[in-house]
Amino acid sequence: MASLSDPATLPALNDPSLYFNRDLSILEFNRRVLALADDERVPLLERLRFLTIVSSNLDEFFEVRFAGVMQRRKYGAGPLGLDGLGPDEEMRAVSRVAHEIIAAQYSCLNDRLIPALAAEGIHLLRRREWKAAQRRWVAEYFRNEVLPLLTPLSLDPAHPFPKVQNKGLNFAIVLEGDDAYGRHSPIAIVQAPRILPRIIQIPREIAGPTDFVFLSSVIHENIAQLFPGLEVKGFYQFRVTRNSELFVDEEEVDNLLDAIVDELSTRPFGEAVRLEVANNCPANVYEYLLRHFDLPAENLYTLSGPVNLSRMAAIIDMVPRPDLLYSPFVPGLPDRCLRSEEIFAQLRRGSLLLHHPYQSFTPIIDFVRQAAADPQVLGIKQTLYRTTSDSAIVQALMDAAVAGKQVTAVIELKARFDEANNIRLAEELESVGVQVVYGVVKHKVHAKMILVLRREEDGIRLYGHLGTGNYHPRNARIYTDFSLLTADPGITADMNALFMHITGIGQAPRLKHLLQSPFNLFSAMRERIAAETALGPRGRIIIRVNALIDPDLIRDLYQASQAGVQVSLIVRGACALRPGIPDVSENIRVVSIVGRFLEHSRVFFFGGNGNPEVWISSADWMGRNLFRRLEVAVPIRDPDLKKRIRREALDYYLQDHCNAWEMQSDGSYRSLRQMDSDCFSAQQSLLDQYARGSSGD
Repeated sequence: MASLSDPATLPALNDPSLYFNRDLSILEFNRRVLALADDERVPLLERLRFLTIVSSNLDEFFEVRFAGVMQRRKYGAGPLGLDGLGPDEEMRAVSRVAHEIIAAQYSCLNDRLIPALAAEGIHLLRRREWKAAQRRWVAEYFRNEVLPLLTPLSLDPAHPFPKVQNKGLNFAIVLEGDDAYGRHSPIAIVQAPRILPRIIQIPREIAGPTDFVFLSSVIHENIAQLFPGLEVKGFYQFRVTRNSELFVDEEEVDNLLDAIVDELSTRPFGEAVRLEVANNCPANVYEYLLRHFDLPAENLYTLSGPVNLSRMAAIIDMVPRPDLLYSPFVPGLPDRCLRSEEIFAQLRRGSLLLHHPYQSFTPIIDFVRQAAADPQVLGIKQTLYRTTSDSAIVQALMDAAVAGKQVTAVIELKARFDEANNIRLAEELESVGVQVVYGVVKHKVHAKMILVLRREEDGIRLYGHLGTGNYHPRNARIYTDFSLLTADPGITADMNALFMHITGIGQAPRLKHLLQSPFNLFSAMRERIAAETALGPRGRIIIRVNALIDPDLIRDLYQASQAGVQVSLIVRGACALRPGIPDVSENIRVVSIVGRFLEHSRVFFFGGNGNPEVWISSADWMGRNLFRRLEVAVPIRDPDLKKRIRREALDYYLQDHCNAWEMQSDGSYRSLRQMDSDCFSAQQSLLDQYARGSSGD
């Protein structure tokens, strides 16, 4: 092994060959999700869910990441990535992999999932399979429910090509003949209204109990009614994906909320980045569409089925087959949460750590509810990045404001694809007297914090919640995250300083315990990696994040590996670091866990000096989190809680050989799943531990 004492013998760590492309790494994650849709050991309807998740993920990828590559190529702007790929090279590589994944996705649907569903009595009936009674029902359904909402648009000088919305379902209709005015228009466009369901259940009186048809089939069967006297020669589905980034110069606007509202109205009609067509679409039609949307041929995706698989998730809720789903579970509660004692008394005796979704999110809801109802509570401060207006926490904040408490909500208006929801939420909160702040100019507030100010005998005491995940009721059931409820005076004092910083103006707060981006979180991580590197083979680093992209942190980890430090990285999604490269990263292992729950926790472990440091955080190791967002990392100081996080969040996951994938040096991933039924699953082990009601705390 090369020695750090002789730097001349070490490879140059700025060599592009040492880094993997971020966008390709994101696509690799979707390969791993798709593998679950193809895994016969996963319950059938859950396999369908994973298939639709891939579609949703790819939609966002094209709307944001792929759109960015197109912009860089179009304008020749932006530096090369870590991997050295220019925009043209990256576009070709990303397009090739995306085409591979989408082809595999439709192969999975047509060759495995549809036959498996049919074997369970769940049928997706094609037009050729309809019986006479079903055909009559479809005709009536079309006449009553669909036809009144359709607007056929022939294309001529009086009827230009309509504005096609982002990800909307559309049909290109090829026609023959002249209309009543003697006009001949060879093509027309029909847009499917978004309000219509894409999957329609056939009444069981004329079909099986779980038989379905596609809206596209219903319209296809009856399309001639929209063009009386003309002959329909072709009917072809298509869908356009558009650039969905919002462009708001925060330093040039007077009111951020108004600016975002204005920008949201244009999002559905951004620049086209992808065209999807059904595989029966002839070349002359899709070439016409490509020209209209100003797209090259490489941005065309020809699909062997419906053009939007994400809408097939509706089937899961319409099929009453719990045997085809994951077994339900009731999240556990720590023993002390089962007592009638109010939560503030509990926290005065010690911090409470919760591991979601294995443990319930209810204690956090109770924390805010009790604060809202407690006459001794003077105020509540909270950050809200993603949530819903029907959230119990949001209702508790509103109740607190109505009760006369000082309530401050920091709402991130720029949370991607949640902007409209957050604007509505801000208006609702303001209507009852909550003081709403829209974060920090040019930085997203991504930290997850609640602070309660309570008057007690010895003065005002602070209680806090810090988490790795959002205050979103659905996410709390399907994302893995940690929550820390604490009355630790050092941590809560730092939290109060942070809130004062977010809502006010001034220099960065001097925090004694918490780490905060964009100020000291990045430098603190580098310092800790350097400290482990100085220990050589005695050093130990374990990092768990959703993405690892930052070049400086990757180089630091390479140097740690070169010094002999054992580095374990649990990275769910994008990872630009290449493990297993001789003399560079041979001491680094990268695994990704993809299973029933979406891995979302961020945990940082530095343990070589005999007194390990453990941190939980809202921040991934990416430039946007470290420099363009306000993030927080909180130290876990209780020895028992340190051991618990080490065991549950790190050791279990490094031992997993059910849902684990190991990254190879070329950026690909190898499944570690063992064929036997007794393979060790971190997620299932935690379900077994907590769903039975074990305290774990």
